[in-house]
Amino acid sequence: MPQTAWHSLETDEVLQQLASAVSGLSAETATKRLAEHGQNIIPEKQQATLLNIVLRQFTDFMIIVLLLAALISGFIGEAQDSIVILVIVLLNAVIGAVQEFRAEAAVAALRQMAAPKAQVLRDGRTVTLPAAELVPGDIVLLEAGNIVPADLRLLKAEELQADESALTGESQAVEKQTASLAGAELPLGDRDNLVFKSSLITRGRGSGVVIACGPDSEIGKIAEMLQAEARVKTPLQQRLSRFGRYLALAVLAICVIVFSAGLLQGQPALLMFLTAVSLAVAAIPEALPAVVTISLALGARKLIHQNALVRNLPAVETLGSVTYICTDKTGTLTQNHMSVELYYAGGKRLDALPGPRGGEEFAELGMAIAMNNDVVEKDGKPAGEPTELALFEAARLSAFNKTELEQAWPRVAVIPFDSDRKQMTTLHQSDDGVTAYIKGAPERLLQHCAQCLCDNELAAFNAASVMSEVEQLASEGYRVLAFAKREFASLPRSLDAEVIETELTFLGLVALIDPPRPEVPQAVADCLAAGITPVMITGDHAGTAMAIARRLGISDDSHALLTGEKLEKLSDDEFARQVESIRVYARVTPQQKLRIVSALQAKGEFVAMTGDGVNDAPALKRAGIGVAMGKKGTDVAREASDMVLLDDDFSTIVHAVKAGRRIFDNIRKFIKYTMSSNSGEIWTLFLAPFLGLPIPLLPIHILWINLVTDGLPGLALTAEPAESGIMQRAPRPPDENIFAHGMWQHIVWVGLFIGGISIAAMAWAISRDAAYWQTVVFTVLTVSQLFHSLAVRGESQSLFGSGLFSNMPMLGAVLLTLLLQIAVIYLPVFNEIFHTQPLPLFDLAVCLVVSSLVLLAVEFEKWLVRKGLIYVA
Repeated sequence: MPQTAWHSLETDEVLQQLASAVSGLSAETATKRLAEHGQNIIPEKQQATLLNIVLRQFTDFMIIVLLLAALISGFIGEAQDSIVILVIVLLNAVIGAVQEFRAEAAVAALRQMAAPKAQVLRDGRTVTLPAAELVPGDIVLLEAGNIVPADLRLLKAEELQADESALTGESQAVEKQTASLAGAELPLGDRDNLVFKSSLITRGRGSGVVIACGPDSEIGKIAEMLQAEARVKTPLQQRLSRFGRYLALAVLAICVIVFSAGLLQGQPALLMFLTAVSLAVAAIPEALPAVVTISLALGARKLIHQNALVRNLPAVETLGSVTYICTDKTGTLTQNHMSVELYYAGGKRLDALPGPRGGEEFAELGMAIAMNNDVVEKDGKPAGEPTELALFEAARLSAFNKTELEQAWPRVAVIPFDSDRKQMTTLHQSDDGVTAYIKGAPERLLQHCAQCLCDNELAAFNAASVMSEVEQLASEGYRVLAFAKREFASLPRSLDAEVIETELTFLGLVALIDPPRPEVPQAVADCLAAGITPVMITGDHAGTAMAIARRLGISDDSHALLTGEKLEKLSDDEFARQVESIRVYARVTPQQKLRIVSALQAKGEFVAMTGDGVNDAPALKRAGIGVAMGKKGTDVAREASDMVLLDDDFSTIVHAVKAGRRIFDNIRKFIKYTMSSNSGEIWTLFLAPFLGLPIPLLPIHILWINLVTDGLPGLALTAEPAESGIMQRAPRPPDENIFAHGMWQHIVWVGLFIGGISIAAMAWAISRDAAYWQTVVFTVLTVSQLFHSLAVRGESQSLFGSGLFSNMPMLGAVLLTLLLQIAVIYLPVFNEIFHTQPLPLFDLAVCLVVSSLVLLAVEFEKWLVRKGLIYVA
């Protein structure tokens, strides 16, 4: 159907355009329209086959390189190496395939939210139908507790309120009315003559005509956005993809150079081919996917204990790269329930009411709050509309118990709230007569006040002064209600509002707000210290949003606020120029949330999006990492997210950021370690022939070194604790090379150093005519890499400062690998397989001392970094 501004039309115009009537559609017309428009359900996207999903997991460049390495390993007779690589690749494929089903689950959760049944007028009679059979033009009846079955333009509204927080982000229930509204482009939250599919009717009753069904409804549009929105690659995935491409080219070059150098020296072609291929296989860190997977899995396991459930493993590392956190306000930064925070009575503000004995003006205000209230207690638990519950709880905490008060002053009549008067009155019988308590919008109620209670006495009422206080409270983000009373000798014959609600005595003001979570200000401060910019995105009003932002420390600059209405008018170029200076967005639509996230990503920012509502789901999916709330979040938001905060605690994100940074640091340490080690092997094989020395290693030596040094010590780096100051540094740019901050320089010089000491040990052994010279170079290459694994545990922190025992898995891995190497040297069964010979104890000691020079050299490098004598960019 064409887009129509239904909210701007009168009810008779709406019915006319939809060819409907207040008595509803005929069954015949409804059947035709059902055939024309389809069912009122969210359509499913055609799902990929299991085969397609599995095959997609093998398209990553690094995975292709590993598969080629497995093929080559099998070709040269190293079946064990082939099997190890294939197991790693298959494990990653399984993990990837599982993640493919998550987007479909998000749409399925949306479908679950749909109302199963609806009360509809057909042929002038009320019938109950499956919500899926609704069509445009149907007249739907609504009452408290109903889930709205389709988008409706209201025809009748009697004290009608709807909870639309999951869709619009507005924390309090919205009062509904039927009059037309000016402005075709009003935000969803301001279209108070419409109700939307899957929102909840919390109060009153009414009826409306269906204006949009299924995919045309607002929630249907969100489902369509979820299906269409592609998930972006994480920084780690992007970096590893680049790393894989560079590595493949380097490996090819190494094969050609080593093979050519051997032939020029007169070595047998077959031996040189096997050596070059073995070296190429060794140069590929096949343990890298396993290290990444284990690092992420261990990180996810630890985060569970900190109430963060990781649904997408790469998300653990991703948080360490986040530069912006775009957070929903309602239920994320705030508690998602209204609470009374301030009172104004007797000309002054109060944080709490003194109680019944605190003075007449305070006692009267407390009684008015308690008794002008429709909350009822069922099995000792209060039930009612959110604002009423907040007032009930505030009165109870100040010792004004509604049940006890009504026993002494029973309610004898009520004038219900309506959207025209914006007031509610209850009348209570006492021995002295009847007291009417009135509450309502200050701009209406204050007009009817003639006097006020001040210092326990009646005084002239200054409406302008009180209205100034109302405006000040509103600017601070509060929702303000005014309370007044009027005394009657007996119950008036006429309960007309115009008679009762005049000549009132003003009692005071009550300021309500959806309060910030107490732990959030510190979490925001921690984010800022870590170089992460928090941005609030909400469907709530600008004043409320800015007030909460000030209290949380997000921003106190009014120029950092942008409303959805103003955002709609900005071109993409204009918005791009402003996006990095905006800290608060108010009255935004789901489509605009998506636009905000995309604009930041276009600026090179890596964006995390937190939220709990249906309206957050598309942006959660589009963001680099989506973080949903576990307690108050909707299923849709959880299914679209990468991580769920089980305690709905924003501060949990700070723990997750720290975990993400630690994991990325440890992955970098593994790459630094393994590539330095591999480059040491390459330099040894490459330089020895040019120095007139024989080929230092056999293919089986290369594969053994690769297996034992990349294996256990490499995996043990995943258990390395976080370095000090990890949360005081800026996030790494998402496009930053994984070899940045001096890593490639380290790989080159450490590789040359390891190659140098290996060749030196080899030359020393040959000069002594030792038949076991190849075992010497084999041992030095292996053990020097073990010492290097200890040295790279800290980026700049000394091993002697962090302690040898702070990573017990690493210490155990190094000792076990050393024992395996000694077994290869001294056990006859391994001598035959690996072509080794037992070393004299003196020679073994020389190998160990020479190998330890790597640890001392890297520690000296870190000392220079700490002293600022060398700079790692």
